Amino acid sequence: MTPPRPGQAWVTPPVPAPGDAPGSAARSDAGNAPASADEGQRIDRWLWCARFFKTRALAAKFVSEGRIRLTRSQRGGGASAPVRIVKPSALVRAGDTLVFTRRDRLRIIEVSASAVRRGPAGEAATLYADRSPPPPPSPKRDATPAPFAREAGSGRPTKRDRRSLDALRGGE
Repeated sequence: MTPPRPGQAWVTPPVPAPGDAPGSAARSDAGNAPASADEGQRIDRWLWCARFFKTRALAAKFVSEGRIRLTRSQRGGGASAPVRIVKPSALVRAGDTLVFTRRDRLRIIEVSASAVRRGPAGEAATLYADRSPPPPPSPKRDATPAPFAREAGSGRPTKRDRRSLDALRGGE
């Protein structure tokens, strides 16, 4: 080992864990992937990776406001009562169900897997099963034609067309 430069501290190399191959150092990936499927993943991180929120901070704020309910799946096949989550550090596991509203739409999401990274939308869609009801139909405009109709692309309005429009608008 070479001595450090002036002003630097000695850095010890990582020690391999028992059972690791000699010469291989243990990497710390604790922030990137959950240790096991049973352990779960932080809900704010999972919501961000599943692309329900644009930033993790927005997901954490949403959770902190108590706007998500979690139904934990039991190993015997049943489910526990829904619980309101107020801590972004709460863990979600595969099989859990999340209920929340986003943009005036009720979302019922069943967690399928923990996320390793925030990937593209196709990859994010594999993290959950959407059990939400269909969105309400959008309000349609009246089907009545406008009192003064012109064909699209028919060019500049004539003087007569302009006078008709002015009369409809209550102009002079």
